[in-house]
Amino acid sequence: MIELVNVPSLITVQDLGRSKYQSFGVPVSGVMDEVSARLANYLVGNEDNTPLLEFVLKGPTIKFHSPAVFAVGGDVEVKLNGQPIKAWRSYWTKRGDILEIGILKSGMYGYIAFAGGIACEPILGSCSTYLRANFGKALSSGDKLKLGYAILTGKEGKQLPKEFVPKYEKENIVRVILGPQEEHFTKRGIETFLTSEYTVTSESDRMGYRLEGPKIEHSDKGADIITDAIPLGSIQVPKNGKPIIMLADRQTTGGYAKIAIVTKVDIPKVAQTRPGEKIRFKTISVEKAQEALRRQENLMKAIKFFLRGEMRAYKVKTFGEEIIAFTKIEKKK
Repeated sequence: MIELVNVPSLITVQDLGRSKYQSFGVPVSGVMDEVSARLANYLVGNEDNTPLLEFVLKGPTIKFHSPAVFAVGGDVEVKLNGQPIKAWRSYWTKRGDILEIGILKSGMYGYIAFAGGIACEPILGSCSTYLRANFGKALSSGDKLKLGYAILTGKEGKQLPKEFVPKYEKENIVRVILGPQEEHFTKRGIETFLTSEYTVTSESDRMGYRLEGPKIEHSDKGADIITDAIPLGSIQVPKNGKPIIMLADRQTTGGYAKIAIVTKVDIPKVAQTRPGEKIRFKTISVEKAQEALRRQENLMKAIKFFLRGEMRAYKVKTFGEEIIAFTKIEKKK
């Protein structure tokens, strides 16, 4: 069991969300940055969808009431019993230990994973918190959470290679696929969208990021459409011409024209952009977006098996560039 001693920001239990209920009007929700959350879970030997803690900008102070193995994901200073430790590394704790997590140096969201995950009662098959529907709640100081069962031996001391530590930038180029309502925008509007710099505003939240920048011009079809589905990363443009990127807690349908969809591999890049930081958009084909996702998923799988000790990583040079390659470790018969 763990106890939240100090909670300075929005902290919730999240997993990868509830994806089977959108036809009933239930949002997917789940973590904002799937890559960082999954990597944190891998460090403590968990599967991708294991419930963990997500915090905004500043992490909590946690007291352990039982032995545990944990890892913190994020560009942040971390202390265990007052001594500095590393993010992106797993540690063993004992009863009475105190974990302190500071302010993120970059990025918007950080993650705390525990071996075995956080024990919770799933709602519609997921432990992800969705505050608008009272699915779960925002955690407060004094809250106690049970951890799931896990064999802790061998889970500590896992370090994510620096080459794979996520980097959160203040200016991001985000790849998008144009449409599905491209005809609702003029050529000049689309050109404005693809050549301008936009700033994330303070009105942004887990539902969507509102952007400030040059106005995007609609065609004579206007800003409104017959309500249809809102995929993750949809970029809606209402009558004011200011784009909104729809994210984890987005509603399932909407009536504003969508100029583009952010590729799935770039959703974490968007999610980790703070208010005041910049985004530019670049078009990509569906085929290239799918290939980028395949490469990412192959890499994530390799990292998971590497941290489990089932694959070996080594550096190689190819075309003058140094990369990390993985090979499977054959078990002795």
